[in-house]
Amino acid sequence: MIIQNTEKLKIALVGQPNVGKSSLFNRIAKKRIAIVSEQAGTTRDIKRHDITIFGREALMLDTGGIDETNDAIFSNVKRKAVETAKEADIILFMVDGKRLPDDKDKELFYELQSLGKQLALVVNKIDNDKEKERLWEFYEFGIGEENLFGISVSHNRGTRTLFDWIYGQLPPSEDELMENSETKDDDSEEEFVFDEEEEKVEENENQIRVAIIGKVNVGKSSILNALVGHERSVVSPIAGTTIDPVDETFEYKDKEITFVDTAGLRRRGSIEGIEKFALMRTKDMLQVANLALFVIDASEPMADLDEKIAGLVDEFGLGTIIVLNKWDENVDTFKKVEAEVRRRFRFLYYAPIIAVSAKTGRSIDRLKDTLVEIHENYSQRISTSVLNEIIDTATRRHSLPSPNGAYLRIYYTTQFATKPPRVALIMNKPRLLHFSYKRYLINFLREKLNLEGTPVHIVTRGKGEREEEKEVVIKY
Repeated sequence: MIIQNTEKLKIALVGQPNVGKSSLFNRIAKKRIAIVSEQAGTTRDIKRHDITIFGREALMLDTGGIDETNDAIFSNVKRKAVETAKEADIILFMVDGKRLPDDKDKELFYELQSLGKQLALVVNKIDNDKEKERLWEFYEFGIGEENLFGISVSHNRGTRTLFDWIYGQLPPSEDELMENSETKDDDSEEEFVFDEEEEKVEENENQIRVAIIGKVNVGKSSILNALVGHERSVVSPIAGTTIDPVDETFEYKDKEITFVDTAGLRRRGSIEGIEKFALMRTKDMLQVANLALFVIDASEPMADLDEKIAGLVDEFGLGTIIVLNKWDENVDTFKKVEAEVRRRFRFLYYAPIIAVSAKTGRSIDRLKDTLVEIHENYSQRISTSVLNEIIDTATRRHSLPSPNGAYLRIYYTTQFATKPPRVALIMNKPRLLHFSYKRYLINFLREKLNLEGTPVHIVTRGKGEREEEKEVVIKY
């Protein structure tokens, strides 16, 4: 969701799985960005978020939990975590206060200490004064008292002291420099209390939010990495590697494009715990997205689950591109696959199909260009005069039906919303217009206007009607 600002100091949050890193990240960021679960290894990707500590700004980096017991995933996660720590100016190394320090904690701590950065040892799960006595066990790390913090994120204990330390490492804000009398807020920790209410996304014409959606292991993370030009998500052949939605923003053709790499969707029977939560997050991200990249693995047969996932895109009315990933076949084969896609996903007939190879970079630039074009179609506003002329032409070509002898008349047509385009037919008897004729009108609009990649909604209203419940909607 953010564009990296190199002027801001970076804070890396590092530690083994399930020590509370994501909970602390959420507390500092003041919203639930990282998925929190009792399942070890929940956080696997690096999340970045702009934060403010008592008016001073920084960029927070939450790395994947480090656990060497599963080399297929976590050796890659550890590499990225250490690389992120090298990139950071301040490192928060977090451990579980309910168990004794182990050799893995010490080994990583010493590796981080050798980087010569500002380093704090954060001992989480110190839930009461009695448990605070266990802090002495962590002095064997060789760290000074001023850099050792016993906290409990879940009980909101000790976090103010940690925030004060972070505040002291950050440069003064512009307001502080100008006024030179800015003081910190009172001792209340209310500012950092977790707020579950999502912030509203402020959109502008140059902002595009893209949700990447598809089954587990269809290559969504690889496509994200290819689109942004660098490794952003942990990629593994193991299904379900990416759990958290990961946002990445960059500029392309004067547009600010934010990609949301959503968690892969599995069959309901295999969704457990964290995967179920990730599915909920996927739907949450679709609610704030403009466009969807519906990714299909071209190397495998399509399944019923693909159709159910495609239904999510249709449900949220997003501009859509169907992406055939892992494509290495010829043109003739593509035509056969394209026909199968069109047959299975008839309701996404307006979506272009692009065959790509995230591994080789094939057609990635074309995919970027198409995203920009479809966003323009998705956001376009049609002038009332042009719209009425098109609808008048359509009704002259094929007259309005007369259900049971009733006389139907369209007084005028107007577009009342964008993203996607929504058109109202103001009529004498709005509920009598058959959906098949509305579909004909939408197809006629598509013939005359560039609406590739976007759904179009038509509603019928009587004169003077504004209430949503009086609208009869068809989207096609």
